[in-house]
Amino acid sequence: MRLSVLFLLWPLAEIVLFVTVGGAIGVLATLAVILGTGILGVALLRRMGVRRWPGDPLRAAASGGMTMLAALLLILPGFLTDALGLLLLMPPVQAQAAAWLGRRIVVHDGGARRGADVIDGEFIEVDPEDIVPRPTHRPPSGWTRH
Repeated sequence: MRLSVLFLLWPLAEIVLFVTVGGAIGVLATLAVILGTGILGVALLRRMGVRRWPGDPLRAAASGGMTMLAALLLILPGFLTDALGLLLLMPPVQAQAAAWLGRRIVVHDGGARRGADVIDGEFIEVDPEDIVPRPTHRPPSGWTRH
């Protein structure tokens, strides 16, 4: 229910911001800001593909994921998405968001904590002499022309 209300209210908030900001700074300046943040978002995404992340891989993945989300928010037209994208680029906000997500993500280890070190299975020993070789030439299936 909350998510559907968010999807209804988000575009309305963006429209209100477009009208309000457009009335205050003008149409051309509004379009320039939206275009500029879109270009910034694309540049961030391009830089993400080239950049190597030294150090802790988990922290790098979290930072990289949030930077990618910030870039996508900047690409989307709207002042609210741009504000969230710019906020998400700040390292303190990224640290807080990573801590918040870390408290909510549950990692399942597949039973390793319960001592499940055994992989159960069955096998059949096959004598190599019992293997029938495949024919090297197959008859035509009728679906192809020869």
